[in-house]
Amino acid sequence: MTIQTDIKQSLRQMLAVMEQERQALAAMDLQSIVECAASKSALGDRLQAAANDDLDEESLSLIDAARRLNEVNRQVRNLVAANVSARLDALTGAASVYRAQGTRGSHRPVAANPRA
Repeated sequence: MTIQTDIKQSLRQMLAVMEQERQALAAMDLQSIVECAASKSALGDRLQAAANDDLDEESLSLIDAARRLNEVNRQVRNLVAANVSARLDALTGAASVYRAQGTRGSHRPVAANPRA
């Protein structure tokens, strides 16, 4: 198998994994999301060895498609995270459940006895 063929095969696999990831995100299937992340990482390691000299027009087109799909998945992931955050806020009746203690703003603590 030539370097060109291996690169194209890996890029096609990456696109397939990204499509699976999109579906897993839409279904909120955590196990599939984790599996997709592992597959993307392994494919990324395989593609890292490719040099720019090994890329033809088809490979560049596959890379562009992978970038676009990865961006779509990132946006979907962010929407899911915002939705979960909003639901947690609604359940707790407070915003920013994930804030670290002491970072709620620059407000001074209110004394129990204002005259003290």
